[in-house]
Amino acid sequence: MKNSTLQLIESDGYLKIYSDKIQRRLDLLHHKEAELSLIDRSLSEFACGHLYFGLHHSNGEWIFREFAPNAIRIDFVIGTEDGTPVWTPTLFFPMRPSGNGNWEVALPDKVLRDKMLYRLNVYWAGGCGERLPAWCNRVVQDPNTFEYSAQVWIQDYQWKFPSPRKPEIPFIYEAHIGMATETPRVGTFNEFRVERLPYIKEAGYNAIQIIGIQEHPYYGSFGYQVSNFFAVSSRFGTPEELKSLIDEAHGLGLFVIMDLVHSHSVKNELEGLNLFDGDPGLYFYPDQRRNHVEWGTLCFNYGKGNVIHFLLSNCKYWLEEFNIDGFRFDGVSSMLYNDHGLHTNFNHYDMYFDDFNINYDAMNYLQLANLLVHQLRPSAITIAEEVSGMPGVAYPVKEGGIGFDYRLNMGIPDYWIKTIEESNTGNWDTAHMFFELTRKRKEEKTISYVESHDQALVGDQTVIFRMLKEKIYDNMLAINKDPFTCRAIALHKMIRLVTLATSGNGYLNFMGNEFGHPEWIDFPRKGNNWSYQYARRQWSLLNPQLKYYDLGEFDKKMLRLFRKFSSIFSADPELIYQHPKQSVLIFRRGCLLFLFNFGCETFYYPDVGSKMTGKPLLRIAMSDPPSSSISDNTFVIPSISSIVVRIKENKCKSRTGQNIGTTGKILDQQSLSL
Repeated sequence: MKNSTLQLIESDGYLKIYSDKIQRRLDLLHHKEAELSLIDRSLSEFACGHLYFGLHHSNGEWIFREFAPNAIRIDFVIGTEDGTPVWTPTLFFPMRPSGNGNWEVALPDKVLRDKMLYRLNVYWAGGCGERLPAWCNRVVQDPNTFEYSAQVWIQDYQWKFPSPRKPEIPFIYEAHIGMATETPRVGTFNEFRVERLPYIKEAGYNAIQIIGIQEHPYYGSFGYQVSNFFAVSSRFGTPEELKSLIDEAHGLGLFVIMDLVHSHSVKNELEGLNLFDGDPGLYFYPDQRRNHVEWGTLCFNYGKGNVIHFLLSNCKYWLEEFNIDGFRFDGVSSMLYNDHGLHTNFNHYDMYFDDFNINYDAMNYLQLANLLVHQLRPSAITIAEEVSGMPGVAYPVKEGGIGFDYRLNMGIPDYWIKTIEESNTGNWDTAHMFFELTRKRKEEKTISYVESHDQALVGDQTVIFRMLKEKIYDNMLAINKDPFTCRAIALHKMIRLVTLATSGNGYLNFMGNEFGHPEWIDFPRKGNNWSYQYARRQWSLLNPQLKYYDLGEFDKKMLRLFRKFSSIFSADPELIYQHPKQSVLIFRRGCLLFLFNFGCETFYYPDVGSKMTGKPLLRIAMSDPPSSSISDNTFVIPSISSIVVRIKENKCKSRTGQNIGTTGKILDQQSLSL
């Protein structure tokens, strides 16, 4: 394929001088496909390791297989028969090598029963150790030793609902199962299914993104230090309970996205992949690239065939076994750069094409993963957590990209944090605001957000807490008219509205932030005396007597508006007026006109009343009821307020540049004053 045919290069003139390097992405991918014998078989046929390795029941007997090329002996060890998670080894069965580094053992049917525990004793030259199978799909923790064991799991779930239609514009509710309960403990899949799914549906979201599904020994890692990649975290419940949650979500029309961690793994040896057969390079780099200096974890060697086989099979497993509708790939920047992109200011295109720093093996893995996911499920969504801005991350593989459907616009929450730190009472530079909120690669789809789970982790704060500080503890009664508090509440709404109105192709919100959940997130750890105080969500704050309820209701109505007028996302935001010193911003998108006054003085926008009739669709203001109005052909926009109106599209420009026009008339007479 010639460089000039790649649409990624044609989409951005600055990429032309890097055409050879972009072509190299494809050349290396094709070489990797040949190396993995993907020329004669599909990716789906290749990614079936979970159907071969691990424990399986077939033809009246149990077959267990493991890949451990450095091992000289492996014993399959069975624990007690009482079905408890307490580990006591009782029976030992030697495995035999079956070629190509594989080991195998066949066991009589009666030897293993449902919920029995098992482990491996792995021996290598100069050492040995207990290990959990790399491909095990169920592990449980011994309450006495806190060690994990693999568990026989024989269940069959009958699905009730098909996956819903892929949302054209995903409105994503990011959630963590364990902290979704108000009581200070670990929540469960069943509780989330019964209590939270109906709430998410009613709130107006069309997708959920679940954090921490894969088994992780340290709860405080938020699920990002995975040990057992094919196992559902048992602290939340059983695999069938997770399936029931996903099934119910589908029945409610909710797309289910899984936060998938393939960027690193724990250092644990019993549970985990570290030194599995004594070889430090079996799954991870054996050299200086082995340790992730920032996270204290191990980095996969994506250049090895067994690693690609393991991770691609993992993608297929979650899609097919659990009917997952897509993935948010964690730590993509960390994978793409040998230095993990740490403390780097990506201010020049050269940095995206530095052959010494780009991890082409990781890039090829991500390309293969995206190809596989969309081959298995064309309607699936893949999202990249990628902070560097590398061109082509959310662009088709065949055109020189990495293949994700969306990339998170990670600069936006950073912008809001910096802006609020400088002033938590408004008076913001709206020219800079509009630039930051609309800055994206036009050819790539993005998802905007004000704050995800990252922005509220220990040491940080939620947006509402940044603005209200200690007043959040005393001034949140609905009847409280404290001006500082009312200003913060209005700004909280306006920040979300302007972020969603300028978003590229989707929107994300972390659980509880829609109603201004206070304080921060801090999981139980030694430093906080293992407290769950900040690892929960205070749903009782959604009380009509509190201002949190008002914030939650606003979020519902905001999403309802954008779902009704989802066609506006086919057009780019078009700047109409901005006044940085007065903190005024006015822009249109499709048939909606957005007017924001983040300043301290009333702003008068003239000569609109003659073109518009009727009432606004959405209003935000410090006063109650909102005092914004149309008077003498002029929009009166008070300090710290916003108005959204509908206009007829006749003469504005669409994304394609086609003239579709406007007459400037308000068409909808209904007012949704908030």
